[in-house]
Amino acid sequence: MTPPKFSDWDLDRNISDAIGKLGWEEPTEIQHEAVPVGRKGIDVVGQARTGSGKTAAFGIPILEACEVKKTTQGLVLCPTRELAVQVAEELGTLQGNKGLSIETVYGGTDLEKRAKLLEEGVDLIVGTPGRVIDMSKRGHIDLASIAIFCLDEADRMLDMGFFPDILWIVERMVGRKQTLLFSATFPQEVLDAAEEFTSNAVHVMSEDLEVEVPEIDQFAIKIGRLNKMWALGRVVASMSESDQMLIFTNTKRMVDMLSERLDRQGVDSAALHGDMPQNKRERILDSFRKGSKKILVATDVAARGLDVDGVTHVVNYDLPDETESYVHRIGRTGRMGRSGEAWSFVGRNEIGALDKISNTWGMKIPIVEAPELPEGKKEMARLREDWDELSDNFGMVTIRLPIGNEEASKMSLANWIVGEARVPEVAIGEIEIGNNASMVEIHVKKASYVIDVLKSRKFNGKSLKPEIIN
Repeated sequence: MTPPKFSDWDLDRNISDAIGKLGWEEPTEIQHEAVPVGRKGIDVVGQARTGSGKTAAFGIPILEACEVKKTTQGLVLCPTRELAVQVAEELGTLQGNKGLSIETVYGGTDLEKRAKLLEEGVDLIVGTPGRVIDMSKRGHIDLASIAIFCLDEADRMLDMGFFPDILWIVERMVGRKQTLLFSATFPQEVLDAAEEFTSNAVHVMSEDLEVEVPEIDQFAIKIGRLNKMWALGRVVASMSESDQMLIFTNTKRMVDMLSERLDRQGVDSAALHGDMPQNKRERILDSFRKGSKKILVATDVAARGLDVDGVTHVVNYDLPDETESYVHRIGRTGRMGRSGEAWSFVGRNEIGALDKISNTWGMKIPIVEAPELPEGKKEMARLREDWDELSDNFGMVTIRLPIGNEEASKMSLANWIVGEARVPEVAIGEIEIGNNASMVEIHVKKASYVIDVLKSRKFNGKSLKPEIIN
């Protein structure tokens, strides 16, 4: 069967010309499935990942449905400012010379300037839920006039807690005739939303939903939060002058803290997250793309859409909550056939999560020691005893003492430790005495103190050198 071509669809001439200038001949799988249905005015629920051509899949029907009349007819909601800008730019390109007024509405921009543009009249709005609600309440957006509505990356939006905002917006779009909902995954929340927002929707899906796993070197360092900065320093020290690093954390607060700590250590870095003014974020992204900034610390959301060929190192300072996020993160390096490295810092309670990532995507992520410090380089932070990381699930740390079964019994050794260190008996856990050494469990809250005491004491005239068993 001959694959369909865009020229077969008899699209609006302006859109058709724009597609031709882009050099597109054949639609992607999701475009092939969604565009013909969407053009008929039917509700569409589409499953497609980023990079599959989904913006055009919902964009073409929207652009054809809207007319140049300075009245808002279409609304696209996105989870982040970056994505809203990206979608608006792509829609602007796709419409060619049709002349539709397309405006973005998101936080961090000049409110008065945006309000003036909206009052002048716009045909299509691309925005984030919070700011759309804000501008609607101020009277700058007439939600009742909107006929076609699109919810982009619904899984992410609902993950981010936007459902009440989306519901507020949908309830006020009384003139809505068509809804397009796109998502990479369909957890129950998305299925519920699809049921809530659409009517007799046609479900379409791209079969190409596999996540492309990049062929790069991947490593994990088993380390607690107390020493992550030390491990990061080792990885940073191993970079060459031409390398670039992208560091991921799970919270905006950690982005700021980590970037500040790097700067204090004389490491030039930039922070990127959703609370920054948009113009600042765009400056930071531009400097990173150009290579003037070598290290960027970011959240998943802020880095969405970031495409920088020069990234050589990705560091998961925090392991992501979802396995797919891991693949998206490490996919930022090793571009254009170049080599790349991905490093993940994994605490003792995250080994299971790392195994899940490995098993889900069939990847080998060996647990290794931190890189050796190159000659002439200084440590970014000192390596500290991380008692919480060394303890087991019951909060016990195991130490080895050079005391054999001919020298002590479990009872006598426990009593001696309690007496010398003056700690309660419950601070001492299981004791195993072998021929030449004993293993003693000590509660994490008392471990450091007990070890210091034992170092300064003699057992039956014998000096002790307690060893921590990791």
